[in-house]
Amino acid sequence: MKIVVLSGGVGGARFLLGVREQFAGTDTEITAIVNVGDDMWLTGVRIAPDLDSIMYALAGVNDTERGWGRADESERVSAELHAYGVGWPWFTLGDLDLGTHLARTHYLREGLGLAEATRRITARWPLGVTLLPSTDSEVETHVVTADGTMHFQEWWTRHRAAIPVLGFEYRNAASSAPAAGVLDSIAAADLILIAPSNPVVSIAPILAIPGVRNAITDASAPVVGLSPIIAGAVVRGMADVCLTAIGVATSASAVALHYGSRASGGLLNAWLVDETDAVSLPLIEAAGIRAQAVPLWMTDPATTAAMVRAAMGA
Repeated sequence: MKIVVLSGGVGGARFLLGVREQFAGTDTEITAIVNVGDDMWLTGVRIAPDLDSIMYALAGVNDTERGWGRADESERVSAELHAYGVGWPWFTLGDLDLGTHLARTHYLREGLGLAEATRRITARWPLGVTLLPSTDSEVETHVVTADGTMHFQEWWTRHRAAIPVLGFEYRNAASSAPAAGVLDSIAAADLILIAPSNPVVSIAPILAIPGVRNAITDASAPVVGLSPIIAGAVVRGMADVCLTAIGVATSASAVALHYGSRASGGLLNAWLVDETDAVSLPLIEAAGIRAQAVPLWMTDPATTAAMVRAAMGA
């Protein structure tokens, strides 16, 4: 069996731990197509937060308390860089994390694409999941405000999404192409899952890569999404601010309708909501999307694996 997951970072990492748990001991191939919109150049290195968050989590070396970065991290190099006035003082890179960024930058400077660089970096650990960046191109999410635009990381990390948003730009997306393996993995999939990641800044940048959305709608595999909204609130982060900016309500049903029914040109065959949102099932079903209410709190890999089983059943 071949499973493809469209995924962002921290929430996507937790979900993929459950996907791996569900298929442990089988010959199932799991491929994660990962958002690169958070990526950027900083202090001379190429940073890929979502790819790294997933890699660290699957490798078991992530900081589970902070929810991002490496466990047992130190920050001496960042302190030195800040002392020299280099980088962003509000964006600290750990020393172990910098090792990953340096390795990635080394491969990119040698002329490799991001997908091949990711393959070589992730080969260090038996992850059980193949990580594919959505594109080799430098597609970055920028936030449009009344005072201009800024990189998503500045808006998210420095300003905590407090600056009002006029819109989001996925820069260079129109001129990009899917990374090697992305379209083939979608075409060969037996099941395509949309992780409960931020629809606007994690999933949308993937879909903005030319050819990806069409590959999903043309695929023979069913597409099942899991709601990142539970009881009208975001599970993690500030997805509610992002959804509001594009005119989508913060509800499980609104996100389902945003993705749309596959029968009507959208993405979804089925959509899972949390049990607390069961009242929304008729509205989702009326839009042509099969819907089911199940527990969606990803408390541990075993619980998340149950979500995956529900997605397969849906």
